This record gives sequence, structure tokens and C-alpha cells, in this order.
Amino acid sequence: LSIMKIIGLSQNIIWKEKYENFLLIEEKFKDLEADLFLLPEMFTTGFYMKAQEVADEEELALTWMKNFAKTKNAAIGGSVSVKDNDKFYNRFYFVKPDGTYHQYDKRHLFSYTGEDKVYTAGTERVVVEYLGFRFLLQVCFDARFPVFARNRKDYDVILNVANWPETRVLAWETLNRARAIENQAYVFALNRTGEDGNNLKYQESSHCFFADGTDVSTKNGDLIFAELDLQKLEAFRKEFPFLNDADDFKIVEL
Repeated sequence: LSIMKIIGLSQNIIWKEKYENFLLIEEKFKDLEADLFLLPEMFTTGFYMKAQEVADEEELALTWMKNFAKTKNAAIGGSVSVKDNDKFYNRFYFVKPDGTYHQYDKRHLFSYTGEDKVYTAGTERVVVEYLGFRFLLQVCFDARFPVFARNRKDYDVILNVANWPETRVLAWETLNRARAIENQAYVFALNRTGEDGNNLKYQESSHCFFADGTDVSTKNGDLIFAELDLQKLEAFRKEFPFLNDADDFKIVEL
């Protein structure tokens, strides 16, 4: 497959209401077809720091995602608050149609709101292969840390799902465009909309950037559509082989 169709939902997340959010998503996507459906950060609850109240202990969201993927015969991705072995994680699930899945625990926790005091940071950089494309999974604040996302010629697309408020939306858009350019990759950056229970407002700011920084997405309300062309990406990398000049480095855990 050289063309992949992705549809994201710039969801106005219903605060702390998992089942209502499931129904909302199903309604939004019911008549649509794609290879991959994408949802924002903490799409079942909103960005909530009292994890003990909302964290998923029984894989409720994962089970719902597996059922959705099977029904749609498509992959689905998004992050949820989970409890795992008495620790809380902001976990990005990437679920395939056959029910297999990958998970990425958010590496860079947002200390500004105390996320680092509640959630445990992930340590693994996760790349998922699906239908010939390689996806690097990221969550929101990760966009500010380019070293962790540096393309080692091991991925084609960054998926970043977020709850990034409108007061800093220029940073969100600029950082994700930069990640696309410097890594010669697509970046599908999906942000939520609306207002959360903390009175934070979120404006429509989802994008899909090509490797040259151009936005290749189209939008219809709170839906964002993009077709990713792997042959186009490979041709661009061949014409401009900038990654060959990248610095050699290793990330060492302290």
C-alpha cells in the first residue's frame, strides 16, 4: 500500500464521561471509511490529573478500540489514562483490525500541570508498522522535544495526539511543522477542540504536514482527512537526502 487514508476527530471531549465519548466517536465516524482513525489525547475523559478517578483499570478503552477496529476493518489510535501495576500512564494505543495492538506511554510529562506527579513517564520509543507505513507514536508535550523524535530512518509518519490549549496554539503548529521538515516525514498532529473541566479552551488546530512543511489535510467540521503517499515521500527523500547528514547520537537514560 503506497497510499494511506487517515481520518482524525478533533474531538470536543466530554469531561470524564467514557461511555458518552465512545458514543460520540462512533456517531462521528459511522459513515466513514479509512485505513486509520485517530483520536486525541485522553479521548475518553479529557486531560485530567486526578488519575485515580478516571484511569482505565479493566482495559475498557482498549476493548472498545479493538471492537471498533474489527467493525471498521481499520486501525484506530489515541491516548487514554490507564492504571497498570499500581502506576498511572498516559498511554497511546494503536490497535489493528485483527485486534493486535501496540502501546506507547507518554515520555515527556507536562510538569506545568503536575502530570509528572501523577503519571509515570514512558521510557520506550515506539514505532509501529502498518500497511507498509512506519509510525512513530507521540503524545502532546512530546512535540517540544526533537531529540526523542529524531528520525533514524526508522519511520515515515509521526502521529501526535494532544490536548493543547489555544493560548499556546502557535507553538503547537510550529513545532509539529518543524518535526515534519527536520525528520523528512509526515506529521499527523491531532488536537482536541472545545472546553474542558479546567476551563481551558481548545481551538481547531489539527494538521497533517508533509516533509516539506506543507499542510496536506482537508477538514470538514471537526473531522480532518489526509492521504499519505509513501512513494511521494520516498521520492522527496531521494531528491533531498538531508537525513544522510544527521548527527550520530544516542539517548542515554540517567
